[in-house]
Amino acid sequence: MRIAVLASGDGWHVQDLARAAAALGHDLAPVSFRHLQGWLASPEPAVITSTGPHTRGVAPLSIALSCVDRVLVRTMPAGSLEQVIFRMDVLHRLEAIGVPVINPPRALEAAIDKYVACARMEAAGLPVPATLVCERADDAVAAFQQLGGDVVVKPLFGSEGKGITRVTDVDVAHRVFKTLERLGSILYVQQFIPHDGYDLRAFVLGNRVLAAMRRRHDTDWRTNVARGAIGETADLSLHEAELALRAARAVDAPIAGVDLLHGRNGQTYVLEVNAVPGWRALAKATGRDVAGEVLEFVADPNQKTLA
Repeated sequence: MRIAVLASGDGWHVQDLARAAAALGHDLAPVSFRHLQGWLASPEPAVITSTGPHTRGVAPLSIALSCVDRVLVRTMPAGSLEQVIFRMDVLHRLEAIGVPVINPPRALEAAIDKYVACARMEAAGLPVPATLVCERADDAVAAFQQLGGDVVVKPLFGSEGKGITRVTDVDVAHRVFKTLERLGSILYVQQFIPHDGYDLRAFVLGNRVLAAMRRRHDTDWRTNVARGAIGETADLSLHEAELALRAARAVDAPIAGVDLLHGRNGQTYVLEVNAVPGWRALAKATGRDVAGEVLEFVADPNQKTLA
């Protein structure tokens, strides 16, 4: 089977997928989002194509994504609004002409937007932290006080804990929110949930949790591995696994990384759903060949679809 992997380079995950593809007998073609071309009224049958980087003396490789068996979206790199919209348009077009895209664009659109993802999870009856999303600093300050004077401020788009800050002082809140308002940013203000220094990352694959890890940080309230947290294998309870599966269903993501947090109040919260989850720390902590499992699912997604 020929599988195109949409990524932003040839980093560790792409190399791990290439290793697993070779072992499974699949033809893997890494593709950069920046090299996508969407043809209309094309003189050739290829509707969506990609060319590799131009290297002196070497002709760039052209790939017709319209003709591959599967497209696996490995990441969604940062870009301008136009660039991101075009990338999503390409994914929708591929689906429209019958090329399976995993995760589907509707899942990416929902999960990338923290407000939409959190709203869908709340609508599905999942426990999420109290959150206000707004544009005005004064509204955010009022929410800060209403949420107990201890909040986490997040960018609407983002991952790996980047751009996240905790605010516990009203004067600091005024400065932070006013600065974000002047920058034209959306203010995403979420109640801080007191916890014991760890969260759980569940890797959902179809209708099961493939593996999970506990992410612990002894010196930072943020538990992202990218920020130095230590990952260790974890066995989820039936309740935790069900929360993870329901969260993935809420955003229509067959492949998802779901973050769960045990509050000191006894409640287990669903924090976020990542529709392009990494697995480097997870594979190391659990010993699972996550890349191989992902490719087996991509090759036959109907085998383990979301229930």
